[in-house]
Amino acid sequence: MEQAGRQLETSTIPAPLAGWMCRHCQADSWQRGHDGPAASGGEHPASPPSAGRRCPSCSRPGLSAHAELFSLSIAHIDCDAFYAAVEKRDNPALAGKPVIIGGGKRGVVATACYVARTRGVRSAMPMFKALEACPDAVVIKPNMAKYSAVGKQVREAMETLTPAVQPLSIDEAFLDLTGTQAVHKRPPALVLRDFQQLVEQQLGISVSVGLSYNKLMAKIASDLQKPRGFSVLGRSDGPTFLTEQDVSILWGVGKVTVAAMNRRGIYKVGDLLPLSEDDLFRQFGAWGKRLYAYARGLDSRAFVEEAKSKSVSNETTFNTDLSSAAELERKLWPLCEKLSYRLKDQALAAKTLTLKLKDSRFRSISRSHTLPDPTASAERIFAEACSLLHPELGPGKAYRLIGIGSAGFVPIEQGDPADLIEDPNDKQRALERALDQVRAKLGRDAPIKRGRGL
Repeated sequence: MEQAGRQLETSTIPAPLAGWMCRHCQADSWQRGHDGPAASGGEHPASPPSAGRRCPSCSRPGLSAHAELFSLSIAHIDCDAFYAAVEKRDNPALAGKPVIIGGGKRGVVATACYVARTRGVRSAMPMFKALEACPDAVVIKPNMAKYSAVGKQVREAMETLTPAVQPLSIDEAFLDLTGTQAVHKRPPALVLRDFQQLVEQQLGISVSVGLSYNKLMAKIASDLQKPRGFSVLGRSDGPTFLTEQDVSILWGVGKVTVAAMNRRGIYKVGDLLPLSEDDLFRQFGAWGKRLYAYARGLDSRAFVEEAKSKSVSNETTFNTDLSSAAELERKLWPLCEKLSYRLKDQALAAKTLTLKLKDSRFRSISRSHTLPDPTASAERIFAEACSLLHPELGPGKAYRLIGIGSAGFVPIEQGDPADLIEDPNDKQRALERALDQVRAKLGRDAPIKRGRGL
């Protein structure tokens, strides 16, 4: 992928034009006389210098350069082919060989090393297809305990850089290094470069770094030059860079969503720009508002602190004990709707839902279910809650309290959107999108309700 305007490989970079640093040695323009961050918004050259230029200090290729290099502070760090990298580290005989981590012939690929990827192997591919594409691959059963231990080491190393670490999975996280220069005595770009080298030297695996001005652009940047990449996307790149990219580059836009967008004539991110926020809301629900911002390189999501976001729940106690399904469902629906509001307000989707009941003897009952796909949809939360409620009903069973809770949060774009787009004729979900739209304009207490809530 062409790297114009985001990462330049060059050996001669004028200081006023761009800050630069070598990813292999300690050379950088900050140490060579910068008395402050490189000027943000500096003019980019018409086209990048040709690849292959070398560091003036170590003579190796691999310079990272950008007009905003030393003023950016939001990073996404992703371990490269993590499971396979750990296995190769622990077994030197695997060096240079295609390695697939996954189940047997009827299983699927959990991950594959980059050698196997060049043969066409991809994550989630059925194992028999992976072996057809790469018959000489070494297949290894996942060892999650080992991977978790290494992931914890990486996480602990991240936390030495900044307290603002938001994990996305065992092998990737967002970091906010805003304000840390006073502590590290260096800008975030140099701190991250040294972190990248430290992980490889001490843990024996490699990571790719994306550095930008918000989470969306940092996540996109980290995927640009894997493995061992260090890519930069600045504020001056956002609109121009995204316009010509496939819509699949936007976070949360998967295959189903891409197909639905293509049917609407949307192929490039630039195809979203003529559509108003209301247009996107009508087509894609609450997520359409986020698409409107993403297409412009904007992302207002704050960092989610795990300790403060372990669960979101609502419950209510009745004046008299209730026993029938109809009565309990009438009490349950507004709780599910309120939970949906709270999740959407925080731009979260939940992986796990928990039904809470308290019977006439004050005994508490808790039933949980982990969903195949996270959700923030009131309709789906209610359907799952009812499926947990019904087995607890029967002769002699009455309840004085009911509640619904959620946990296992992911960003909202990783939840329902694909389902919403895949089935545009689903009247229940279309109705929920319409209600969300009204409440977005008139407020949560707008005088409009579903019949179930009356």
